[in-house]
This record gives sequence, structure tokens and C-alpha cells, in this order.
Amino acid sequence: MKKKQHTSASGTLKSAQEVKDAEGRQYHTATAPGEVADYILLCGDPDRAERTAKKFSSIEIENRYREYVVITGIFQGQRVTVCATGIGCDNTEIAMVELSQCVDTPTFLRIGTCGALQSFIRIGDLVISSGAVRLEDTSLHYVPSGYPAVAHHQVVQALVVASTQMKARFHVGITATCSGFYGAQGRAVGKYRPRHPELIEELQNLNVYNMEMETSTLLTLSSIQNFRAGAICVVFANRNQDQFIAMEKKQEAEDLLIETGLEAIMQLITQRAPSP
Repeated sequence: MKKKQHTSASGTLKSAQEVKDAEGRQYHTATAPGEVADYILLCGDPDRAERTAKKFSSIEIENRYREYVVITGIFQGQRVTVCATGIGCDNTEIAMVELSQCVDTPTFLRIGTCGALQSFIRIGDLVISSGAVRLEDTSLHYVPSGYPAVAHHQVVQALVVASTQMKARFHVGITATCSGFYGAQGRAVGKYRPRHPELIEELQNLNVYNMEMETSTLLTLSSIQNFRAGAICVVFANRNQDQFIAMEKKQEAEDLLIETGLEAIMQLITQRAPSP
């Protein structure tokens, strides 16, 4: 199949409420119905999306607009989409809303990076989110603050199986999702001081495993639509020990993350395969 490329919606946009063109092409992700697979990998970094797509045997759609990169192709005989959202819950919300206008029952799997909060979690380990502490407010535009942000049990199970098959060190636990990288995560840099410098210690005492910037919005928006969703992150920082991954180890760690995410997608496809 010849690869198609789009960089934006075109022509007259239908309304200010649902911002898409006449063929349903979305304003930010440049995707239209039929161009998005049922199984979608989400990541922040466009380069990680491209490296994921290199594992596809063929590519049919490659859309790029702003920080969004959406690539749909074939992996092990199955149609899969990978989408780079850029950083943060607000970007993730846009991607999820627009992608879900292009496919009826998506399964979302985040393959991200994170900081570990517990001393037993090492740099390079994988953390599977069973749920998320909402330290962001994007999801609160959809649900009250007491609404839980939980991963779908089938996605968690698939990630455990995939991580085991990859012989990776992994952990399953609660994730904290923040609205920023510096002050929002308790970092003091230069003259900038966070309002809540005790945040890391508090989360450690609550047995929160890791910290990142997208998962609680992903899980919340998926739950209210009855979509399957989950997240797995590779540890780039250990806040307990004040360590960050060596740059020469970064690609190896990301490759493990990508391969584990793709294997989990195959597990999820198998779960939904019709009986013979």
C-alpha cells in the first residue's frame, strides 16, 4: 500500500465545537476516519514514535502536524498506530479526543519515561501503572476530583506478560501524573523554587512508584468512554537517589520499552481474537 501523508486538515472546518474538515480530518493530529488502527501506542517524543514505526513491516499513513506524529502500519500482520503527543496531559487530551473520532473502540497504551520514587526501582526498570494520582487538572475538566484514574486490567495483564517475556525488570504500582517537569515535580532549579518541596517525600510515603506527565489523563478519558488503556514507562531518573540515566544507556532503555509495548499490543490483540 502506498504511504499517505497529511500535514493538517484542509478546506472549511465544520465548526468551532468539533474542529475538523468535511472528511473528518482532525485539526491537530491531521487524522481522518480509517487512518487510525484499533490499537494505539502513545508516546511523548516524536523520535520514539518514528523508532517504533521502524519495527512495522509496512506503513500506510504518516501524518505530521505541530508536535503530533501519527503513523499507522503493520506489525506482525496486525494494524497498529503509534502517536507522538508531545509533552503533558493537555497534549495527551487533544490526541485522545481526536484519535477517538477516527476509530470506534481504541485501545490506548502509553510507552513513556518516568522518574522512580522508590529506592528498589532502578534506572532502566519498567513501571506498569495500575492507577495514577491526579496531580494535574486536565482530566478534571471531565470528571470530579474523586473519580479514579485506573488502568484497564487486561492492559495491565498484557504488560506483565510482555515484560516477563522480554526478561525485563518491572514493577506494577501507582503512578503520579504531574502538570509540569520542574516545579510541579518538586524540582528546585536556579532561583526557581517549588511551592511544595516536600512532594517527593510525601509520594514516597504513600508508596507511589513513579512520576510522569500523562498517565492520569489517559486513564481517566479512557475509562469514561469504556476504552481499554494502560501505561508502561522506563525509568530515566531515580528521585530517591538523585540519579539520571547515562545518555549512552538511553537508547537501549527506550528500545526495551518499545519492544515491550509492541509485545503487549500483540497480547491484547490475541485476547480479542475470535474463537475458531
